[in-house]
Formats: sequence, C-alpha cells, structure tokens
Amino acid sequence: MKKDIVAVIPVKEHSSRLSNKNILPFADTTLLEYKIKQLKQVKEISKILVSSDSTKMLEIAKDYGVDIDKRPIEYANETKPFGEFLQYITTIVSNTHLMWACCTSPLVSTDRYKEAIESYFYHLKNNTHDSLITVYKFQHYLLDKKGPLNFVRGLGHVNSQDLPSYDYFTNGIILSPIKSVKKWNYHYGPNPYRMYLTQIESIDIDTEFDYYCALTGYKLLSKYVGGGNSK
Repeated sequence: MKKDIVAVIPVKEHSSRLSNKNILPFADTTLLEYKIKQLKQVKEISKILVSSDSTKMLEIAKDYGVDIDKRPIEYANETKPFGEFLQYITTIVSNTHLMWACCTSPLVSTDRYKEAIESYFYHLKNNTHDSLITVYKFQHYLLDKKGPLNFVRGLGHVNSQDLPSYDYFTNGIILSPIKSVKKWNYHYGPNPYRMYLTQIESIDIDTEFDYYCALTGYKLLSKYVGGGNSK
C-alpha cells in the first residue's frame, strides 16, 4: 500500500574524495541506477526524486522514469549549509513524508526499506519517535587528543567485547515528516527511532576503499543470500 513518501536520491556531479562516485560501476549497472531500481521495488513509496547538478545523472534518472530536480549550483558546491538544501527540497515536493536515500549505501536491501517504512509509521502513530534513522552498533577503543574516551589503561583495561557500545549513524535510510524537516532544518529529529543494520549493510561509499568494500560485500551477499542485496 502506497504511503505519501517522496524518496529523494541526492547526487552531485563532483565529489571531493572520490570522483564521480554516484555513477561508479556496481552490480552490472551504476550506483545511481542500482538505487533507483531498489526504490522502484518499494511499493509504499509514492515518488522517487533525483536531485542533482549533473546533466548526465539527471538524464539517467529520466531514462528510468523518475522525477528529477536540477539542483541550483549553490546547493551542490557546498557554499550553502546542508540545512538550507533541505529547506529547498521541502519547497519542491508536495508529499507528507521524506525519505533520504543515498545511492552510496547500496547494500541496504529493498526489504530493509519496507521494514523501515513500517517501523517509521508505527512509531509516528504511537508518538514514541519523531523520525527514523539507520545505525550500526560498534565497540572499539576510542581516543581523542587527550587520550582514551571509553576505556582505561592499566589494570582496568577490558576486552573490546566488554566496551560500551556506540551507535554509528549511517546514510542508509532516513525518514521524517516534511513539516518537521522544515522546522528542524535537518532530515531527522531529536528523537529518532534507531533501526539497526549489519556492518555490511552500513557501508557508505565515500572513499575508494569504501567502494571496494561495497563491491566485495555485494559479491558475498550474492553468494550467500542470492541475487545480491536488491531484494
């Protein structure tokens, strides 16, 4: 059953750390095309919008029959704060709910999107959370310039499995009411429901190393799950 959700895929022409990362080859297609195909399988989504300053990426989106937004350059070259870009997005869509769906998180499966939507509306209805984000739980030894943050040296040292756990925010799935995004100037609120992903699902491509991790992860999922992670 369709919900009034617009899934926004934000893609820029230039990336500071990995050139053309949004259209890198992935699973016999590109990252952008792979994400569009994933989202098209999620019947609860009413609209898919690709927002980009890249003519090439917008042409790809048009070929797949999804909506496009020619992003103003000031929202692509990072001269404007991210919150202002989100405000801009809220002015060009008329849907009630916003899903942020980055193509650099390709290993979040279609089933996970469906699960997220179900959880999101459940928590909104019961007024327990104001939005939904995906996170990955990790336990590592952390230090800042002053020294250990979550462990002690000497006789108080503990094994990593006994460290306090932290939630690492991922760009996998983010869901919020659009009226709230306008108020927060952000794509999720102060009380989000945290949906936990596995480490492999949490891969977000920002560097060349991330990209090769995602390619390897896809091959593993194809081998042990079947058909990659698009289902």
